[in-house]
Amino acid sequence: MNSDFLVIGSGIAGLSFAIRAAQHGSVTVLTKGKPLQSNTAWAQGGIASVLPEGLREEGDNVQSHVEDTLDAGAGLCDEKAVQSILSGAAQTIEELVDCGVGFDKDKKNTSVYSLGKEGGHTHRRILHAKDTTGKEIAESLLETALQHSNITILEEHFAIDLITSGKLGMVSEDRVLGAYVLNETSGKVEIFRSDRVILATGGCGKVYLYTTNPDSSTGDGVAMAWRAGATISNMEFVQFHPTCFYNPSATGPEARSFLVSEAVRGEGGTLLDANGHDFMEKYDKRKSLAPRDIVARAIDHELKKTGADCIYLDVTHKPKGFMQERFPHIYQTLLGFGHDCEKDPIPVVPAAHYQCGGVVTDTHGRTDIPGLFAIGEVACTGLHGANRLASNSLLEGHVLARRALEKILNLYPLSKSAPEAPEIPAWEHGDTAPPDEQVVIYHNWDEIRRLMWDYVSIVRTTNRLDRAANRLSNLRREVRSFYWGHRVTSDILELRNLVATASVIVDCALRRKESRGIHYTLDYPERDERQRVPTILRRF
Repeated sequence: MNSDFLVIGSGIAGLSFAIRAAQHGSVTVLTKGKPLQSNTAWAQGGIASVLPEGLREEGDNVQSHVEDTLDAGAGLCDEKAVQSILSGAAQTIEELVDCGVGFDKDKKNTSVYSLGKEGGHTHRRILHAKDTTGKEIAESLLETALQHSNITILEEHFAIDLITSGKLGMVSEDRVLGAYVLNETSGKVEIFRSDRVILATGGCGKVYLYTTNPDSSTGDGVAMAWRAGATISNMEFVQFHPTCFYNPSATGPEARSFLVSEAVRGEGGTLLDANGHDFMEKYDKRKSLAPRDIVARAIDHELKKTGADCIYLDVTHKPKGFMQERFPHIYQTLLGFGHDCEKDPIPVVPAAHYQCGGVVTDTHGRTDIPGLFAIGEVACTGLHGANRLASNSLLEGHVLARRALEKILNLYPLSKSAPEAPEIPAWEHGDTAPPDEQVVIYHNWDEIRRLMWDYVSIVRTTNRLDRAANRLSNLRREVRSFYWGHRVTSDILELRNLVATASVIVDCALRRKESRGIHYTLDYPERDERQRVPTILRRF
């Protein structure tokens, strides 16, 4: 299939780009599952934005939002990128509303939005749609995209690898030419040809045993870009959300990874230990509203110190009916698990949540491979630094989608004929995988996630990282034999991407000989200002 734009991913970044790009040419959107199986659709809290005067909290401004982001990022944000991206927030809200997103309005004054507050923010600036903001955004964007004749959305199409001229043997240049894609329904590998490829694949939470992410978050974009020769940065900074519902008897992915939004703490929820004490005052003056790296590490320390299974998020002091009104999805889901949060504190533990590093791009999503752009969680723009400020992610995805299109039309205008491309060879299949090999694939998947949780999670040591690196090296060889020896399946492809993404996380973590943001190591517990630079990995 040929198209002017090839978008891989169907979250806020991918769909926002597709809707805008469709005004200029044909757009193909690939998603390996269903379009709404994305981190965007699972996002609860909201989207951060400083609105125009009269609509924002008194005293708030873009510079305040910038300062909060820089503070959360622990000195590693690119300040110019922060200024640039956050300045586009108000336009993002305008455009999302135009797409049909219904953000909550203030009850007393319905001409203004109801603004929430989350950890690390000094003002109320989070727009939300109850506690299913991401779902509201994703559904509105998908409905808009489906109505456009220039957009083709293909679900259950798994992008295997990017096709570049360098991979095909050209030495004079290296540019993107498209992608090999597994049609999961037919089992065939198809060629999708485009000179403008946009990675919008989201994050890598499923690299870890416990995560708040959907099953689709297997690091596919980072792995594909890395294999294609793109630069990767700051992958040691995987953010752990402090409050994932602790339900040890649960079955099913939602029950084991249900997120209790940071917005609950923003509305007065308090973190308590097993004895009912507010332990966060020992760690930060902002208590339960400190940035996520501080809160997650404090919880981890408390659990290890006391031997407790979990800590508690208490909202029982709020008026009856408050949770049902403000957080209906959280309230009803917890009730479905047999827990009434208006009567009893919510048991919570940290879980892997957000990838702060990724494919290196500028503030227009441009990578160092001509024609390849990366936007959203898969990209590393410099906005998040060593720790993402809550609710900046949906904002970044939309702003970068807008700017990526502007840059693409400038660099690769559709009116100008593309350079002649070399012939792209058809995919060569391996043999069909024997049934007994499936067990080994699942075992390796489980082993990767467990070793990452045990050795490369909230608190690290050089010894643990070395153990992880050695085992991942062996796993890469085993996965390579699956990949080349058998007909590819989505399971094999996800395993291949998991081991690649886990490997770059460990490599980045071993290079950073300090503790900063969400990378904390017992061997180097202090921040070292001489290392106030991004961690860069280049394949060639």
